[in-house]
Amino acid sequence: MSDEIRLRTLKIEEDTFSENAFLCVNTRGRAVFENEDPVRTAFQRDRDRIIHSSSFRRLKHKTQVFLSPEGDHYRTRLTHTLEVSQIARTIARALALNEDLIEAVSLGHDLGHTPFGHAGERALDSVYKNGFRHYEQSLRVVDRLEKDGKGLNLTYEVRDGILCHTTGKEADTLEGRLVKIADKIAYINHDIDDAIRAKVISNDDIPFEIRKVLGQTKSNRINTLVTSVINNTVSSVKMDSQTEGAFKELTDFMFKNVYTNPVCKGEEKKAEALIIELYNYFCSHPEELPEMYKPIANTEGADRASCDYVASMSDIYVLRVYNKLFIPSGWNEALDF
Repeated sequence: MSDEIRLRTLKIEEDTFSENAFLCVNTRGRAVFENEDPVRTAFQRDRDRIIHSSSFRRLKHKTQVFLSPEGDHYRTRLTHTLEVSQIARTIARALALNEDLIEAVSLGHDLGHTPFGHAGERALDSVYKNGFRHYEQSLRVVDRLEKDGKGLNLTYEVRDGILCHTTGKEADTLEGRLVKIADKIAYINHDIDDAIRAKVISNDDIPFEIRKVLGQTKSNRINTLVTSVINNTVSSVKMDSQTEGAFKELTDFMFKNVYTNPVCKGEEKKAEALIIELYNYFCSHPEELPEMYKPIANTEGADRASCDYVASMSDIYVLRVYNKLFIPSGWNEALDF
């Protein structure tokens, strides 16, 4: 098949993208060389590999903020990821940046997140000797763990954006740096929505001065924040000072009233204890790890393999494994009343 379709896309990038955009033709490539796809660019292929990965599908059963919420409309790690992608692509379109690159980074940024949200992350960080950071694990997922240990062989720019989507080093591309702010815009606003649904806060609890600047509704706030990023970003990601100040105050409000609220976090100690017990069990019994993790145990140690395995689990799967290992088989039926 001719490369005509892919080359046409690359020509559109060259002719229409901003001078600050990262063109796919300039990619630093993949760790393992591959021939180009005749239809898709390298970043489009990365996006598709992430969407079709097992770790992406598992995000639908991983906690965002609320553990086992009663109701169908609370965010999961998957719906969070989709909201980040939508916000990031909106910004990229308005700034004439590379939407395929920013979408791939957005969809892959949380692939390494633990079950039970940041409670699971804290638990593994407390016991794994090298520490645990979900953004590093996300990179490990695409490099080492996906496809039965072969990895997805993504381009450098997508891998860099995944690794740098939170604290620490800034991403090399403007698209990667924009995912960082899109992530924050998404989670602050959808966590407000979920907290209101759970009756942890009401919209009126948000200080009036913040609502005056950012807007009265989730839609208004996101629109204000996204518009400010678009209007102030050139070669670096910026907001106007008033919007940025209000957003910081809103973030502080959320940490004080939601992210440390006992209603939201009261069960997290139980979740952390469960994660730690599973991790310790598999460290002591590496022969019981699934087959794909045994080579990791042999080459990198049982602790590394156990960390990878437990981090990969969905909330539901954690409970299933825990029950199988630690709860006598007849007890679950006895407690079902």
